[in-house]
Amino acid sequence: MRILVVNAGSSTLKLAVLDQDELVLTETLPAGEATDLTGLERVISRVGPLDGVGHRIVHGGSEFTGPVLIDRDVRRRIEELADLAPLHQPKSLRALDATVSLLPDVPAVASFDTAFHAGMPREAATYALPAEWRRRWALRRYGFHGLSHAYASRRAAELVSRPVEELRVVTCHLGAGASVAAVLRGSSVDTTMGFTPLEGLVMATRSGTVDPGLLLWLEEHAGLSPGELADALEHRSGLLGLAGTSDLERVLEGEAAGNQDAVLAVGVYLHRLIAAIAAMAAAMDGLDVLVFTGGVGENSAPIRARTASRLGHLGIQVDSALNSQEGDDRDVSAPASPGRTVVVRAREDRQIAAEVRSVLGRGR
Repeated sequence: MRILVVNAGSSTLKLAVLDQDELVLTETLPAGEATDLTGLERVISRVGPLDGVGHRIVHGGSEFTGPVLIDRDVRRRIEELADLAPLHQPKSLRALDATVSLLPDVPAVASFDTAFHAGMPREAATYALPAEWRRRWALRRYGFHGLSHAYASRRAAELVSRPVEELRVVTCHLGAGASVAAVLRGSSVDTTMGFTPLEGLVMATRSGTVDPGLLLWLEEHAGLSPGELADALEHRSGLLGLAGTSDLERVLEGEAAGNQDAVLAVGVYLHRLIAAIAAMAAAMDGLDVLVFTGGVGENSAPIRARTASRLGHLGIQVDSALNSQEGDDRDVSAPASPGRTVVVRAREDRQIAAEVRSVLGRGR
């Protein structure tokens, strides 16, 4: 099957055409070109015949726990979830509408970033909030980056030549957004993001977890509005808030030069990351494979090395020479390491294409 994968991000629209798992074409457009159809139409005119289109949708709520064929009713229900992901869901819907207008006869499938985590145990998914709140507003930990975590855990199993159904895998998706997941025998059993993509790790501009009482204090005593808080937590926190830049490579350079803000930023970043990995391992009673993926996970050898150096108690050791090499998917474990550490390129496009083939295959 020849599948077009549409991935609408906050500032870009990523398009990929896959014939089975072979990448035939890839292009990244400014997000605005998805709405005026200009760039999208230009790319689609070059891709040739298509069997299906797969759309990455950030939030599936409690309703969508797997990929689904898109029709008018499904689109309406996806739109009703926009309040849960106001920064991402509208962009995905605009890209979906634009693609459907250009390819009206090609079946389209929605793949949800929350779906991989939908089956988490209740103890991992439930907030200790009043029961009436949880029922009325479907308050729970949804988790995100599920398409990346699903692909990375499966690919990691291939790299260590073991069935994913036998493994305890911790997947670290580290990019501008970042999350860690515990994948037990191929299923997510815990993750760091929660009701929104704000919970969990320190990110490029997002705060990660903060004490909710601190936010209440800022509302009551500093007079900050919900909008001001949301803007600060989403856009002015994380590495940017700590070091003045959201670029982790620049932060590492600042740390090496002795900049104290950068030193603190790297310390906080690693502290939260290492604690999260340990927590995910605890959720599975151990760890067989540690996976790094995403822009930082794939490209920052220092972050991988410094993270692994504090996880020896979990059997994690990396080989410094292998870790410093660049390349595609690879095992960077030290030869005597009980647990394996692998680097996997983020390939949500492969995961989405596989889900499209699954849905269309069932339909046939």
